[in-house]
Amino acid sequence: MSSVPHAGNVEVFKAPTNRWFAWLSWLVAALGLVVTAAAGGPAALVGAGPLLLIGFLGWLLFWMPSVVVHDAGITLENPFRSVNVPWAALVNVDTRYALTLVTPAGSYVSWAAPAPGIWGGRNARPEDLKGLPSATYGPGKSVRPGDLKTTDSGQAARLVRGRWEQLVEAGSLDAGNAETTAVRVTFRWPAVAATAVLLAASYWAVAVP
Repeated sequence: MSSVPHAGNVEVFKAPTNRWFAWLSWLVAALGLVVTAAAGGPAALVGAGPLLLIGFLGWLLFWMPSVVVHDAGITLENPFRSVNVPWAALVNVDTRYALTLVTPAGSYVSWAAPAPGIWGGRNARPEDLKGLPSATYGPGKSVRPGDLKTTDSGQAARLVRGRWEQLVEAGSLDAGNAETTAVRVTFRWPAVAATAVLLAASYWAVAVP
């Protein structure tokens, strides 16, 4: 899944709703291919670029993205890049728009854990506000909608903050190393190339008579 090896205690978060979207994309692509082949024969599949693009995007945008919490840090598996943030580089965890890891080098957003927005807290229950890592709470024990246990961003943030607090309490982290600890960003060039090829094939299928 990742270009970065993960050793030790590993927890992986993937948004449940994203999996449904992935299966829906694959279902649409598969049905489209069957109908195309049935109507025009195997030769008609030459113009199946748009359907292949839908299936590929289902994997790239919905199935593959994840938040991986491991002993060495946090890895954000996003569609076109993998971001590995060591624990020593982490200075804050934000959920205003999505799970965002803040470091001295910049902020890194997770595609797999979007926040629900301001209306996401309307159906929050009292138990959703209890038992969260201490860094979750704001003034007056307030909790942002994106930090609720029932949200994608909240579930991912709970994993990150929980492990982070354990390391801090155990004295395993030196806060003074944040400025000098590098964040590793790896671009997914094969995914970029595949997307470009399928986009070109889709354009050819639609534009070329």
